[in-house]
Amino acid sequence: MVILHVIVSGLLVLLILLHSGRGGGLSDMFGGAGSVAAGSTVVERNLDRITVAAAVIFAFTTVTLAMRLS
Repeated sequence: MVILHVIVSGLLVLLILLHSGRGGGLSDMFGGAGSVAAGSTVVERNLDRITVAAAVIFAFTTVTLAMRLS
């Protein structure tokens, strides 16, 4: 469980860093500078979904590890 928690936490950091800030991020990295709105591309929507899934797994492993320690 600890190994899964470490892997998911590293993945979560990577996914959050890929998100766009103000006009930057993954969409601009691959030539999407002329996109209509930030977060409107298919890549950004999929990145959002993957990030949420990683966050849910991270929360689950955190609670599980906390319960095992007490």
